[in-house]
Amino acid sequence: MKAKSANELLNERYGERGSIQREQFREEAFSNYFGEIIRNRRKQLKLSQNELAERIGKQRPYISRIENGEDIRISNLTLVANALDLTIEVTAK
Repeated sequence: MKAKSANELLNERYGERGSIQREQFREEAFSNYFGEIIRNRRKQLKLSQNELAERIGKQRPYISRIENGEDIRISNLTLVANALDLTIEVTAK
């Protein structure tokens, strides 16, 4: 049996690239990825969710939602990134 590529598996499970299902999956994957980066950096700096929330003027549950991959606004991502000494880079394709 021939092994399937990652793209073939994604197409089967979430539809072709550009489909609504595939775009929803992509957005969720990016949110989870950013959440992991934020959680790992916060722990690296030995900050609690409460401490990070205080630094950016938000409540602890907001930090929890970000770290769990819930949607985050760019403006809030910038606040969190600055508080954690992270940079955000946007590049053209």
